[in-house]
Amino acid sequence: MLKEIYTTSATATGGREGHVKSENGELDVEVRGPGTPGNYLNPEIMFSGGYAACFDNAIIATLQLKKIKDVTHATTVAVTLGELEKHQYGFEITITTAFGGLDLNAAQEVIEYAHQMCPYSNATRNNVKVDLVVKELLS
Repeated sequence: MLKEIYTTSATATGGREGHVKSENGELDVEVRGPGTPGNYLNPEIMFSGGYAACFDNAIIATLQLKKIKDVTHATTVAVTLGELEKHQYGFEITITTAFGGLDLNAAQEVIEYAHQMCPYSNATRNNVKVDLVVKELLS
């Protein structure tokens, strides 16, 4: 059972060639499908941004829980939209985190722990292929 922390909502009209507005008005954008000319958001960009922020916050919480200090990090989430079967679509996701001040083994442990904590990871688990990568260690 979920113990509620926060609830929000957004309304879309016009699908991928339409408009999205959050209930508080902070998100109020025209959206277009991937590859459309112009500076438009699309659902995949919004999903990757939300996932990246959430996962990076899970890394912060993991570092605090494990009492690891003096670490820098940046998280990038790549979302790939694809066709699973005819008229059935899905995602593949790659989460890449760069760390400074942490060795490769410790960094891998941190991202695996964060992956268990992150709500986006929990929502996609067993339904979406998600790869965890420590691409480079920043100094």
